[in-house]
Amino acid sequence: MTRVHNFSAGPAGLPEAVIQELGPHLIEFSDAGAGIMEISHRSKQFDEVIQSTEASLRRLLAIPDDYEVLFLQGGASLQFTMAAMNLGSTLDPIGYILSGHWANRAHIEATRLGQSAPILWDGKSSDYQTLPDANTPELSRVGTRWVHYTSNNTIYGSQFHEPPSDSNQLVADMSSDIASRPIDIARHAVIYAGAQKNLGPSGVTLVILSPDAIAASRAKSGLPSMLNYALQTDKKSMFNTPNTFGIFALSLVLNWIETQGGISEIAKRNRFKASKLYAELDASAFWRPQIETKARSLMNVTWRIADEALESTFVKESQIQGLVGLKGHRSVGGLRASIYNACPAESVDALISFMKSFEKRYG
Repeated sequence: MTRVHNFSAGPAGLPEAVIQELGPHLIEFSDAGAGIMEISHRSKQFDEVIQSTEASLRRLLAIPDDYEVLFLQGGASLQFTMAAMNLGSTLDPIGYILSGHWANRAHIEATRLGQSAPILWDGKSSDYQTLPDANTPELSRVGTRWVHYTSNNTIYGSQFHEPPSDSNQLVADMSSDIASRPIDIARHAVIYAGAQKNLGPSGVTLVILSPDAIAASRAKSGLPSMLNYALQTDKKSMFNTPNTFGIFALSLVLNWIETQGGISEIAKRNRFKASKLYAELDASAFWRPQIETKARSLMNVTWRIADEALESTFVKESQIQGLVGLKGHRSVGGLRASIYNACPAESVDALISFMKSFEKRYG
């Protein structure tokens, strides 16, 4: 089998070394006499897995000792509701920065609960092609205890390169750039991320909680058990059966990141890949990058062709060349290359080579 150059937005490609390492463990894991997907989540073998996975996360992401780590299910979409239920209220509302589709979805879920959910900034007027500066006055609105933002916009291709507020009560959806660069965890009350971009296969949701967030959850009454941060913390992610295979796969991805030199080295590689691709897009009027330069994502590069009628041809021909996942999201169209941690520089080089050829033939 020949593996393609995978630019899918998610589920995204995994490091090939991790895929190869996973194989034998599907048949027999440790001394269990059964595969990783077949053993009890209460077994000593899996207990070692989940503890070592948390330890790796704490080491790689520099998570403070008094913060809690959860491995849940339901993706970021469930966290839209869960964060609002555990933190938000009329007296202590969550303010929302609307930077694109997923940030809007988070805000909608908060309003479904009947909570006050003030909009601190909305990028709709610019078609979400830019982001607010960190010192934008609206982001520190008096009376808003928590500030929710989406750190990387997979659909439009924008990214906060610094947290958007001086507040230490940030609530962040980091699904598409978690573990791609260093994060100041201590500036956040909640960080959540679906695993399927940079951490592993789909089906696991990483949640990181500050003491303040857990205290806010404990102060709430009547929360459904599965949606209760404090209860999930008390049960160490074991209130119900977790995604045992997904957590194990996540542990191997974390080990791979460490072997590559850690988060700082991964961040350096990501900047290098993105800079090469953006340089190609900026070199000719044939291509039209979509996002203001200061807000460009290092994870999801989005662009149009000046003659938009050529975009379907670009996608078809790129697939023939083994470059897959380059069609933009259905809601915005255009083209998109998702170049997450596991996307090798060679894939970006192959894409640039194809782009040069395509422009030469159609430009």
